[in-house]
Amino acid sequence: MISIDKVSKKYKTGDGEFYALNDVTLNIDNGEFVAIVGKSGSGKSTLLNLIGTLDSVTDGNITVDGQDVTKLDDKALALFRNRNLGFVFQSFYLEPEYTVYENVELPLILAGRFGKANAERVNEVLRLVELTDKAKNKAKNLSGGESQRVAIARAIVNNPDIILADEPCGNLDTANSENIMHIFKTLHAQGKTVVMVTHDSEEAQVASRIVTISDGHIVSDERNPSSK
Repeated sequence: MISIDKVSKKYKTGDGEFYALNDVTLNIDNGEFVAIVGKSGSGKSTLLNLIGTLDSVTDGNITVDGQDVTKLDDKALALFRNRNLGFVFQSFYLEPEYTVYENVELPLILAGRFGKANAERVNEVLRLVELTDKAKNKAKNLSGGESQRVAIARAIVNNPDIILADEPCGNLDTANSENIMHIFKTLHAQGKTVVMVTHDSEEAQVASRIVTISDGHIVSDERNPSSK
């Protein structure tokens, strides 16, 4: 379970300070597919970054399966991310001169894993995102939809329990967006916890639960019985 307990995030500005999140409490069960929605500046991406330990809380605590991640040092945080979290961003963040295979294998290498087992795992996740035929292509030569599928493969190659996606279809057309949502549904069906930030109400309908944020506060938290 992801437990967010009275979390606030405050930023300083030239004129003072403001709260991107203010006293947010939220629990996400293992295996849930949660969409976090809201207007630009609502705090939804800030919340995702805090869950993913990419930023630190000002107040409150975040625990994942009983481990308080707000109290981990930098080394422990890096290890926690590599083992437990898969990140998918709007801008892909692939290494352009690396091949598809090399981009996907990178988290395994960072985890100290090498050899034949890597090849088996990389090929397995490339099959899932239907990109085995692109394994030797350089990332810079991929389309946007292909790039995001590589990013998903890279995010799941270490078999993390939690997938965090921040506007994963923000740079994609409708057809590619539907393809990406299908992959997330497949991962959810396999038992992964998926937490996705989106401003697109249609994309949010894929999730089984929709959390709406406005001005740093959760304003609704609803089950979605009609999830697509």
